[in-house]
Amino acid sequence: MAEINMQTGLILAGILFALGLTGVLVRRNIIFVLLSIEIMLNACGLAFIVIGSAMQEPDGQVMYFFILAIAAAEMAVGLGLVLNMFHKYKTLDTNMLNQMRG
Repeated sequence: MAEINMQTGLILAGILFALGLTGVLVRRNIIFVLLSIEIMLNACGLAFIVIGSAMQEPDGQVMYFFILAIAAAEMAVGLGLVLNMFHKYKTLDTNMLNQMRG
């Protein structure tokens, strides 16, 4: 089994986090924003696993389990809100929703 060193894993986690942050800031569709938040959470989980593996401790895997639980709850609540917004406003564009408010 191939092993990656801590530096490579943390660089990969940083790149994933940056991609997710870019998606949150650039995208207008709320579903893509939620997916970008999921990418950011997975990047944080990867960082926890890499650090835990380097320290020979299972703490990183435990933290990743909690991150997955939080991500599942966030998706359930987020998709419920998205469906409600779509039924009420007939759009998922965040700019349009912001203009409808005022």
